[in-house]
Amino acid sequence: MILIIYCHPYDQSFNHAELEAIQDNLSIAHREYKVIDLYADHFNPAYSKEELRLYHQGETTDPLVTKYLKLCQQANTVIFITPFWWNSIPGMLKGFIDKVMKEGVGYTVTKTGVKGELTNVKHCYVLTTSTSPTWYIYLFLGNAIKKIFINKTLRQLGFRNISWQNFGGITNSSLKRRRKYLDKLTRQIFS
Repeated sequence: MILIIYCHPYDQSFNHAELEAIQDNLSIAHREYKVIDLYADHFNPAYSKEELRLYHQGETTDPLVTKYLKLCQQANTVIFITPFWWNSIPGMLKGFIDKVMKEGVGYTVTKTGVKGELTNVKHCYVLTTSTSPTWYIYLFLGNAIKKIFINKTLRQLGFRNISWQNFGGITNSSLKRRRKYLDKLTRQIFS
């Protein structure tokens, strides 16, 4: 099963157009997929005292956390669709990682560090959009999405074969360039 984790509050955004293109792609290919829409689900990314108290036990008071974790455990492919805000992922997506990836369930702590338990995720795609051009993110902003979110966080959780695609310069992009990118997504093979 392919799991799409979508993180954008505005349904007229380019990220939403990406979501629709990928859903079309997967439907045409008769691929089973599910969508987690963090904003539409009204997911609360902040911990309560009670929620944090249960963290090390791998438990939760939030039914969405339970639902999301089960979906992550069933997925062999995960596709993140998110903007790139202030050199990182949005707080909503960071809160998803913080709350859903519970100790003892999403990962275990060993003497040498964190061991990911979501090894069922054989392929992961991180699709971002940014105001900055992609080359600027690489060369001048430190490429945090790759260095931290992909190479550290997702790999620590057990995800493998992770690729990142960024549609940079979104603010000044032409309609033609946007359509070309969306057309590419409708044909891309998501393993």
